[in-house]
Formats: sequence, C-alpha cells, structure tokens
Amino acid sequence: MEDHKLKVFCTVAETKSFSKTSEIIHLTQPAVSLQVQALEEIYETKLFDRSSNTVTLTPAGEVVYKYAKEILNLYANAQKVVGELTGLVKGSISIGASSTIGNYVLPAVITDFRKTHPKIKIHLLVGNTKRVVELLNSGNVDLGLVEGEVTRQKMFVEKILGDELLVIIPAHHAWAKKKEISVSELTKEPFIFREAGSGTRQMIEKLLATRGISPQHMKISMVLGSTVAIKEAVENGLGISIVSRWAARKETKYGTISTLRIKEQKMMREFSLITNKGAISSHAVDEFLKYLRTYPFTKLLG
Repeated sequence: MEDHKLKVFCTVAETKSFSKTSEIIHLTQPAVSLQVQALEEIYETKLFDRSSNTVTLTPAGEVVYKYAKEILNLYANAQKVVGELTGLVKGSISIGASSTIGNYVLPAVITDFRKTHPKIKIHLLVGNTKRVVELLNSGNVDLGLVEGEVTRQKMFVEKILGDELLVIIPAHHAWAKKKEISVSELTKEPFIFREAGSGTRQMIEKLLATRGISPQHMKISMVLGSTVAIKEAVENGLGISIVSRWAARKETKYGTISTLRIKEQKMMREFSLITNKGAISSHAVDEFLKYLRTYPFTKLLG
C-alpha cells in the first residue's frame, strides 16, 4: 500500500544525497533519480535544487516533503489499527543493527520471535552505528540496535543489553588456566587489533591509555577488519585479542578459545535500542519491541 516514490523522495530530502539514498534503499542512483523525476512530473515543478554541492529542497519540495511524511505515517497507522482490529499480527519489520549485536545476538532473538509470530517477516541490515542511524532517520528501518553513544535529537535511545569485552587467547595458551590478567601483561604477547575507527579498538586504546600504554608499546601482529577474522587468527595461535563476550560465546563453549577479564577494570559498554520520535510503529513492530524488552538474553551465554 505504501507509495515507494514518496519513501525514495523523503530519503533524498533527509540525506541530501542521491548516492547515499541509493546505498540506503538498495536502488541504483539512476533508479532513485527516476523516482524523484516521476514525482516532479506529477507536480510539474522541481522538488530539489541541485545547483550546489548539496541537494536541497525547493519551496515546492518542502511542501511535498511535509505531506509525504504525513501520508507515510497514515499508511503505517492504518496498517497498525487494522492489525489490532483483526488480532492478526503480520507484516514485515526492518531492523538495522551494528555488527556485534547484529551478528551474534539478534539471529537467536529473531529465531525465537518467529516461533510465536510466524507471519511476521524480518529484514536485518548489519552495518556500523552511523549507518544504522542514517537508515532509521530516513525511515528505511523501523528500529535500530547499536553499540556506543548516539545523539538523541530525533530519536529515543533505550539501553537494552550490557556487553563486556574480554581478552581471548588460544585454548592451549600458557594463560588458559587464569581467570584474569593485568593490562601490562597485554604488551608481552602478539596482539591482534581491529582496524582504526572501530568502536572496539577505541575501547582497547582507552584502556591502555589508563596505564600510560600506547598501541606503539604493543607487539601488534595483525590488524584485521572483522571480529570473525580476529577469532580465527586467535584460534590458530597468531596472537591474542579483545572482543565482545557475545562474539566469543560459541568458541568458548566448544573450547577453541579461552577468555580472561582485565584485572584492573571491567571493560563494559551498552547496546541501545533506537527508535524515531515521530514515527508511528506498526502492530508487528510493537510486538517485536515488547518481545525484545523482555527477552532473557543471558540464556544465550549458556
């Protein structure tokens, strides 16, 4: 029922970019332009000013944007009310999630949710926190689950789950019988870092800084771009590293790696649920949010 042209138009208006819109809604850039042109032909006027480096709404575009947002909200509201009236919970939910919670926590939650709500389809998009926020602001996901801090200007931010970062070592390592180690001991072993800009790397560097240690003091053996690659390298004895306890749970269960805490302090962070302040959620989204808020996450740790 939803008008796809309006959604594309609103995404361009909010991102101020045809290329970003193309990435977010998975259409080619020419296809995005065609959707906008179709609307401009209907109204017989330009809706965007493309004369500068950024794309901005024309006065007519501002009017269309205002009503387009209202129309999209009315579509969502109609679907929600009819669902509540019939008692039939169906439809689809789009979720944006940052990598750790998206790859290591949500698949189990979604699987359990679908057992009691088989008619609800769920689309999960995994990216960094910045991308998830962009997807939410442009209306291309119904909710987001992210790690780290998020500005609260246009969205509700709700802490949903705690996360602890742990040192991971090969199962046969000399430290395997220990439960914790000091920060200074990390400098004595080959260490595998995440790439610069990673949230996990930033937390590790902050921890090292509390003891006057910089990455230059570490025996850096590798820099890898994913948690999966880091775990594989550690399993194969190429070094030690620090990852989320959620990411390490399967390997810990099967005994291919061991985990240790940092003696001086726990490395804690939060996963947050983010939703748009102005959006009207569907009946299906409401059901998932209710389920998510009461989910027994600790059972996943075994």
